[in-house]
Amino acid sequence: MKISSNSNINKQSYKGLWNNKAVLKGLETISEHSTSFIAATTLAMSAGVRPVAIALTPDTDKKTKQYATTNAIASGLIKFALVEAIAIPIENAVKKIDKTPEKYLTSKTIEALKGNAKNLTQSKDYKFITQVLKQSSGLISALPKAMLTVALIPVIMNFLFNKNKKNTKKQKSATFSSSQHTSLSTKNLSKNNSITSYIYKETFTENLNKSSDTNPFNKTKAFSPSFKGGLSDTIARGIGSLLNKNQIQNIAKKFSRWDSDITKNISIATDLLLTASFIHQTNKSKKIDEDKKKPLIYNNLISTGITLLGGYFIDSAIKNNTQKFIDKFIKINKDNPKLNKYIEGINILRPTIIFAALYYGIMPVISTYLSDKIDKAQQNK
Repeated sequence: MKISSNSNINKQSYKGLWNNKAVLKGLETISEHSTSFIAATTLAMSAGVRPVAIALTPDTDKKTKQYATTNAIASGLIKFALVEAIAIPIENAVKKIDKTPEKYLTSKTIEALKGNAKNLTQSKDYKFITQVLKQSSGLISALPKAMLTVALIPVIMNFLFNKNKKNTKKQKSATFSSSQHTSLSTKNLSKNNSITSYIYKETFTENLNKSSDTNPFNKTKAFSPSFKGGLSDTIARGIGSLLNKNQIQNIAKKFSRWDSDITKNISIATDLLLTASFIHQTNKSKKIDEDKKKPLIYNNLISTGITLLGGYFIDSAIKNNTQKFIDKFIKINKDNPKLNKYIEGINILRPTIIFAALYYGIMPVISTYLSDKIDKAQQNK
């Protein structure tokens, strides 16, 4: 793209960033797979950065730290798995509508959502409503995520921090089993061996027969149905039916002017629902130590509360500077047909990084420390 020599913009200073192919492709990917990007960022931060921050928390009970670390890892894993299971089909479905809108939308809907834009994918109304649909997968999966996270905490806790106890139990069990074994008579050993041999023989023969039945090399023709594209096409038709409704189009037109706040607002709603669900499931759990339930709950409440308030104000504070960045970005890439996708990617990237840095990098030290102190203060009353 040519830039006038009279322009105040230095072409060389923007070449490495503003119209860099890798940067533009990255922003396009974030726009198209916004929920996947947020989930992947969450997984990386919760499994890497947050445990380190918790470990660095001073003057805090060791087991409180262990439970906080386990919660972070479990939460990141479950969120990624659940969101991906829901988000990827929705994202692929929206992509299908982007490519061939006339297949899934009525001409009236296309005209209504397109407005003054050159095409549907450049329309602010359309981009707003499809981003809401894509990012709502995190909100939809909040309740099952809380349930599975709480269920996974004891499993990860035992795997990471109770290995010594498990090894000690195994050694004791092995010693006891050995002493019992040597006391068995030859007759009983022979009997057990014959039973074991019989079970092994029957199981092996049965599995071998099953294997030969299912082995594709032993069949002349194997039926292997392909569902590739089928699910996303069905979902695309469902989304199309939704977008064809006048009520949905009116919502898009009414709120699309706040398109830069979609990620922030949906993240806030998701975190509030998730925290409430987590507290409920933690109180119900019989596998989490009773004396560590309250610190775990306090930790989540403090983290969510401060992060949402802090993140909201920080995001609002830097929004003006981001807009200056976007204005320059538009000037450089004004002739690029994918400009709207790039801007959308920037608006998703900004709050995601801010909330991730706060929640996974800074807040764990504060929330883990405070939750431990609050719990100890209540115990001493």
